[in-house]
Amino acid sequence: MLSDVEYLRYGRQLMLSEIGEAGQARLKEASVLIVGLGGLGSPLALYLAGAGVGTLWLADGDTVDTSNLPRQILFDGEGLRRSKAELARERLAAHNPHVELIAINQRLDEQSLPAFVVEVDLVVDCCDNLASRHAINAVCVAQHKPWISAAAVGWQGQLMVRTAPEHACYACLYPLDTEIKESCQSSGVTGPLVGVMGALQALEALRLLLGKPSPVAGTLRRFDALTHEWQTLGLSPDPACSVCGASTFANPMEDAQ
Repeated sequence: MLSDVEYLRYGRQLMLSEIGEAGQARLKEASVLIVGLGGLGSPLALYLAGAGVGTLWLADGDTVDTSNLPRQILFDGEGLRRSKAELARERLAAHNPHVELIAINQRLDEQSLPAFVVEVDLVVDCCDNLASRHAINAVCVAQHKPWISAAAVGWQGQLMVRTAPEHACYACLYPLDTEIKESCQSSGVTGPLVGVMGALQALEALRLLLGKPSPVAGTLRRFDALTHEWQTLGLSPDPACSVCGASTFANPMEDAQ
């Protein structure tokens, strides 16, 4: 049941036939774990909070640094050296007081992730390192949870969504022994690019939380910000994958439709 204030706040969303009152109520009951509150997680969190997603778990073990400010739009100079998770909770609460916000001021790994993943409907990977991405992937596969992953380096962005057993997992695409030399720290990144990729993660998250199938699930979407060109690559699961090769997956969001 939506309050009068919520009807006013979400009026533009309620007008959409794909959302309406039932969809908004569904968003209100949903919960999402956001791992990483940097250039990707900042716009994602703002859009999900703004849309009225009921509970957001905000995980990041870092503090705000001056070098973050060109692209991490949740923060400003007044928040330097403060916990990103705690500051994000404050900023998002001011943005939408109707959303429950839980700050997790730690770097999550394969040991700590399961306790948080089990609490949510969806996990969104906004990390900046391969080890964390593999940990998120492994736990989500084990718990049969849908996840959305994005990355951006230089002028190149990528998006991946996994919601079903026939979709390749992150370890199928990048085996556990893969070494990726390029990173934001070594190669740089442009602020608007991470904003684009974070906004796309938010779009896919809302689609899944509303029980709508993702048209990009099971693919790898690549974006070249210099040429404005997109590539869509079909991904096949690796039967010998150590993470998902023997997994079974049932998407509770699709089952609930």
